[in-house]
Amino acid sequence: MTVNNFSNNNSILNRFISELRDVHIQGDKFRFRKNIERIGEVMSYEISKTLKYKTIDVQTPLGVKSVSVPDEQIVLATILRAGLPFHQGFLSYFDNAENAFISASRVYSADHSAFDIELGYLSSPSIEGKTLLFIDPMLATGSSIDLGYQALLQYGNPLKIHLACVIAARQGIEAACKIFPESKTTIWVGDIDPDLNDKAYIVPGLGDAGDLSFGEKI
Repeated sequence: MTVNNFSNNNSILNRFISELRDVHIQGDKFRFRKNIERIGEVMSYEISKTLKYKTIDVQTPLGVKSVSVPDEQIVLATILRAGLPFHQGFLSYFDNAENAFISASRVYSADHSAFDIELGYLSSPSIEGKTLLFIDPMLATGSSIDLGYQALLQYGNPLKIHLACVIAARQGIEAACKIFPESKTTIWVGDIDPDLNDKAYIVPGLGDAGDLSFGEKI
């Protein structure tokens, strides 16, 4: 399975991630959401280079021009709620894609020493024979994407899978490599961090992406 770590190369994406992490900047919710959206746009452009293309003829006011355009049916699947700005970045580029949304949340034990992942809302088109872009900004343990992916499989078997994350823990990448079929999956990640803390948050990470985007939840 190919893992594309954007932090291994110098690009403007590194600045967006640095601002997401910076406690002096991330308090600006609009900028936080916008930076996640921008990362989605950058990743969309890079992923587009790997797609299958076909040639079409376009009628202009002065003639006809042959153009290569993507020739894959794309479904964007997002984990709510933190994934919404990331999703918008991808949708800005893959604007004719179909869309799937999955609600997944941590349910903690009384003493907060352990948690389970609970799936709620799920809406998806058929993914049979299509290219699935699974979008989740923070890949910590891999539990959310595991449950989300298994739930999506009731809507069909995708031809190809691209898993896109802003920041992942090393453990999350290792889990994803076990969850998704190796022969048809590519992972795209802005940066990979070394650890998880005792609450399974990515370290150094950036905090709770959902809260930073939309405000703290009760």
